[in-house]
Amino acid sequence: MDSFQQQAQTLLAKMTEFQELLGKKEVKGVSGAGLVEIVLNCKYDVKCISIDQNLLVPRDVKILEDLVAAAFRDATQKVATVLAEESERAHTELKIPGLPF
Repeated sequence: MDSFQQQAQTLLAKMTEFQELLGKKEVKGVSGAGLVEIVLNCKYDVKCISIDQNLLVPRDVKILEDLVAAAFRDATQKVATVLAEESERAHTELKIPGLPF
């Protein structure tokens, strides 16, 4: 039983480390050839939004809204890619005998 408890503690420590890593990793979503950029961490927290001032024209609000949405979609797709890669890496590192994953 002690061995199982040690394995569970190791797993918990690795999972905590993994969550911290995701909070630190950032990706940038871009649209409009760089006119709009959104930076997310890999917990999907928005860290920064950058909008080229040439887009700040009242008559072009719909275009700006579309570009922000596109940049956000781009960033979330990149987060999903990082999550898949990091999850695979963590899975490989966390091989614990007796666990089915």
